[in-house]
Amino acid sequence: MTPLTPVTAPTAPPLDLGGRTALVTGAAGGIGRACALRLAAAGAKVRAVDRDAVGLDALAEGAPGIEPRVLDLTDLDAAEAAAAGTDVLVNNAGIQLVRPVEEFPPDVFHTVLTLMVEAPFRLIRGALPHMYGQNWGRIVNVSSVHGLRASAYKSAYVTAKHGLEGLSKTVALEGAAHGVTSNCVNPSYVRTPLVERQIADQATAHGIPEEQVLTQVMLRDSALKRLIEPEEVAEAVAHLCSPQASFMTGTSMVLDGGWTAH
Repeated sequence: MTPLTPVTAPTAPPLDLGGRTALVTGAAGGIGRACALRLAAAGAKVRAVDRDAVGLDALAEGAPGIEPRVLDLTDLDAAEAAAAGTDVLVNNAGIQLVRPVEEFPPDVFHTVLTLMVEAPFRLIRGALPHMYGQNWGRIVNVSSVHGLRASAYKSAYVTAKHGLEGLSKTVALEGAAHGVTSNCVNPSYVRTPLVERQIADQATAHGIPEEQVLTQVMLRDSALKRLIEPEEVAEAVAHLCSPQASFMTGTSMVLDGGWTAH
């Protein structure tokens, strides 16, 4: 009997975004920072957008290819203009407030939807003409498990993420004929300052000590009992920009540790 010849699985080539321009919002920290560094490492020129000038300077220091741009994305005209000429757009910027609906400030609700739904729409609107013109583009919307599931006390955030999911799918349908893909990445709780800052509010809303928030609230529905790291999310974003993901569009890449498996 002739022994079977071992088959070596092909190795995917490293992501090469040389000559491409990427824009990442919320780039001064957390997921956005990790995405900016990952795309720059792949050769892209990265427009790192945030309203945190100090954080952007720290990001750009010693990171060739990253261009810091201080911008408040609630200035919607400026957001749209900033996206002109981009090949890769990562809509990541977001804020969070944990309150019951009857106590949720209407002005904050409005701001959350402006930043997390209207601004991505305007950024996409600004980016699409260039993408369509070259018949190639990658739009990655950093959504959340809360784009697929709801949690109490997060009315604005859950509403915004569900809206972002719908926007992403619509853009996928319109962009398909033009070589443009649009997808969401859906992590559960990520080890970021955004998550750390909500622990006190979660404790108050749920009536438990702060030290119990991680196990009893944040990781309660996750099969994997840990926070996901920003670099793990950035790797998913990078994959959606790769040739191997060119057939993926209009979908949600779920990184929730088994939360939605229930």
